[in-house]
Amino acid sequence: MRVGVLGPLAVADRDRDVPVGGARLRALMTRLALEPGRTVPADALVRALWPDGGPADPVHALQALVSRLRRCLPDGCLRSVAGGYVLDVPDEAVDALTFERLAREGGRALRDGDAERAAGLLRDALALWRGDALADAARLPFAEAAAVRLEELRVAATEDRVAADLATGADPARLVAELEELAARHPLRERVRVLLVEALHRGGRAAEALVVFERFRGVLADELGADPGAELREAYLAVLRAVPVERVRGNLRVPSTSFVGREDERAWIGRRLWDGRLVTLVGPGGAGKTRLATTVAAELAGRFPGGVWFVGLAAAGPDEVRRAVADVLGEGTGRLVEALSADATLILLDNCEHVVEAAARLADELLGRCPGLRILATSRERLGVDGEALCPVPPLDVAESVRLFGERAAVVRPGFQGDPEVVAEVCRRLDGLPLAIELAAARLRSMPLDQLSARLDDRFRLLAGGSRTALPRHRTLRAVVAWSWDLLDEKDRRFAARLSVFPGTITPDTAKWVGGRDEPLDALDSLADRSLLQAIDGPEPRFRMLETIREYGRERPADADAARDAHLACFLDLAERAEPHLRGAEQLRWIALLAGERENLSGALNWAVESGDAASAIRLGAALASFWTIQGDHAEAARRLRQALEVPRDAPVPGDAEAIALGGYAFNTVLSGGAARGDPLLRSQVDAAHPLAALAEPSVALLADDTAGGVAAVDRRLAGERDAWARAALYLTRAMLNGNRGAMDAAGHDIVAAQAAFREAGDRAGLALALVFSAEARTVAGDFGTAIEELEESIGLLRELGQDTAAGMQRVMLAVARARAGDVGRAREELAVMLVPGAATPSRYLVPVRLALGDLARQAGDAGEARRHYAAAERDLARVPSYPQFRALLETAMAQLAIGADDLDEARARLRKALVQAMEAPDLPIAAVAGIAVARLCAASSPVRAAEVMGAASVLRGAPDAYNPDVVLVARALRKALGERVYRDAYARGADLDVSDALALLDGQLRR
Repeated sequence: MRVGVLGPLAVADRDRDVPVGGARLRALMTRLALEPGRTVPADALVRALWPDGGPADPVHALQALVSRLRRCLPDGCLRSVAGGYVLDVPDEAVDALTFERLAREGGRALRDGDAERAAGLLRDALALWRGDALADAARLPFAEAAAVRLEELRVAATEDRVAADLATGADPARLVAELEELAARHPLRERVRVLLVEALHRGGRAAEALVVFERFRGVLADELGADPGAELREAYLAVLRAVPVERVRGNLRVPSTSFVGREDERAWIGRRLWDGRLVTLVGPGGAGKTRLATTVAAELAGRFPGGVWFVGLAAAGPDEVRRAVADVLGEGTGRLVEALSADATLILLDNCEHVVEAAARLADELLGRCPGLRILATSRERLGVDGEALCPVPPLDVAESVRLFGERAAVVRPGFQGDPEVVAEVCRRLDGLPLAIELAAARLRSMPLDQLSARLDDRFRLLAGGSRTALPRHRTLRAVVAWSWDLLDEKDRRFAARLSVFPGTITPDTAKWVGGRDEPLDALDSLADRSLLQAIDGPEPRFRMLETIREYGRERPADADAARDAHLACFLDLAERAEPHLRGAEQLRWIALLAGERENLSGALNWAVESGDAASAIRLGAALASFWTIQGDHAEAARRLRQALEVPRDAPVPGDAEAIALGGYAFNTVLSGGAARGDPLLRSQVDAAHPLAALAEPSVALLADDTAGGVAAVDRRLAGERDAWARAALYLTRAMLNGNRGAMDAAGHDIVAAQAAFREAGDRAGLALALVFSAEARTVAGDFGTAIEELEESIGLLRELGQDTAAGMQRVMLAVARARAGDVGRAREELAVMLVPGAATPSRYLVPVRLALGDLARQAGDAGEARRHYAAAERDLARVPSYPQFRALLETAMAQLAIGADDLDEARARLRKALVQAMEAPDLPIAAVAGIAVARLCAASSPVRAAEVMGAASVLRGAPDAYNPDVVLVARALRKALGERVYRDAYARGADLDVSDALALLDGQLRR
């Protein structure tokens, strides 16, 4: 029998394939195949197959799997032995082990100087690979680790085989292509660069070999802060020693500043220019096309004995293009073909957009008659010649933009160390355009970074006064954009000006509504061809206008207000069509549609507010209230709805729009932890049948801490409510009301009802929220398995909605539930992942992540680590909207540290603050957390009173919270000090208090 795991699992018995069905069965076969002929313990197999915890009886589950697998395989191949199982086949029957043996032997032969034998062995080894290693168990930890090791061996074997091929005189060009692909997959692997430098050198491409070294040296410095190793330095020196000291023909000038970024584009242009004959760099003005082209031309100069010639066409007219080329070459126009036919030559035609037809005709003619000629062109639109390869030159990404800004800023302000976030924002607002970034950095001569950032709304006045030696069109940002704009005819200019009101993407349908063209697609394509629009990849045509071009377009004397009115009408229509579908089974399609237009919807609302169109603002807010609620940032949803509702108006808005917006505002204020005091918009009398309007009265009652009034309001609305979503939301609101008064049983029943109704409605977002409330109650009750399942389902629902980043609170709660269940290590790992740079965790979730990590550290006895996490949480709190619950939790956590350090005065002061903040929310469960710390504070001096405080905290929580580590710690100490009976009696006295008396007891202990 043979087993293949270097790709999808493949099992064969002689010439017959042996099917192994089922993911778990294939994973079992894969794990056994990694140790053929050896006993694999049963507990190791259980851990491999069920890393997150398996079935209730894992031994019998494993036995059942083994029995099924044994029936698939030839007799005697899978044996049971004491303590485990054996796949009874020799090592050579498993492709992974055969690969390792051949790779070792090939590497040994290479080191012994037998390159031909090495090449053969290594080719045989690599031929065994059919795809990704251990593909059928890829998501299991055992397979991940083994696959990483095998892939490392595969790369090393590939390097050895290339080295053997080089030693036996294989074609360097073929090896270069293979090595370039390998280098792209492994950007920090040094031996690949050694081999690439050697292959390029042997292929007569010394200049490119030197470029490879320099680029890799820069990558090592940026990524690792390291220098190239000895082997690569030696390969570099070997190239230098062999390069003849002679000046390359041509007229390229050495730039006075460094070139930043564009690694992928530089490599692609080099390959395409060598494989083909014409490459055109296209992109918006200021994107750095000329600098990129001259950089690539300089890197490739060694390939062209006929020279590299830069031909600037900025000042040329259509009839002067041929003369411009001839003048650079020092030839007459009639001898161009003769001059360019002798040796391989590269011509760089720069700035072709205003003479594009003449440049295209000349390029076509010269390429057709001069076989050794290559042409590299820059233009804001393509030349349109057969065989032309287009290289779009997009704006720089954020990292490259920041690096460019920093390098240029350091020239005018030595030692420049600007706030990275401010620099990134400046670069983003300048669209990553290198020219704009360089002009902005130059202004640091006379103004600080913050002032520069604040003045970007007037960028065309700000970014003037560039290099005196630059072309006039490149001396100011306005001139750059004006050059492209003025190449349009009047009709296209008017169309582009109207499109400049789009803050987001543009589709043919929305362009037709706003731009006034009946058939807009051709016009959109034309603007994209001229780099005034950027095409967006996707299933339908979609475009975006850079902010810099948008600002220029908005300055044009077109009917800007009419265009913005049309834009508002367009997206109000979309929002109102989508609204009925957002809370039901069709929500995924409509949410995705609105999410794709998020910037345009925000821009439409901003214009309605700015222009004083109250009716449109409120209608748009009402139509988007459900969408904003589903997005999960409830504070931002409340802010936008408030923005719409506060537009002054002379008359009521017709229909139910105002009532819907008010209901959405109240509900999101509840979910964001806001407060009702003094807010005139939070009124309970909202008369409308819409599901969101139904939430206004109970939400206001919840915010005002009027539990009885809120429950009564819910009961009234539920009595005649037929809409499943409205019932679900009302049940959820009543659960929050009951939870706030400690009626956890009633709250639990409402949460179950809310889940059922959300499932009936088909609303994933509502169900995800209801599952969170349920999981919280399960965690308090100690039902950690169900809590984990509910939180994982909630996260999965948000993932369906395309809102992975909105699941931050669920992920924190999931980690807490895992920790309570005993898996503290995994909990820490999952929380730490949320803090990794690039994790895209929204700032509003960073505080609970830090608090959870701090609590885990504190409960493990590491006060120093806890303090670091709490300090970070305090810094994060300064950057997010006010969340009194988080502030209360932070004060309580710091009080716990103070108690541990025996600083009781500080602890008492912090706990007073925590209780005030908890009641400002109001949030009794948060007050209960503070109550546990109060009990610990007075445990030493008055253990009986501390036990009463523990009971009072359970009243505020609505349940004992017996599995909370802080509760366990205090209860254990009090039981030891008082004895079980005295502790229980004192605890019961506290648990018999009502909410106000429980709060008074806590407050009294802090004032002693």
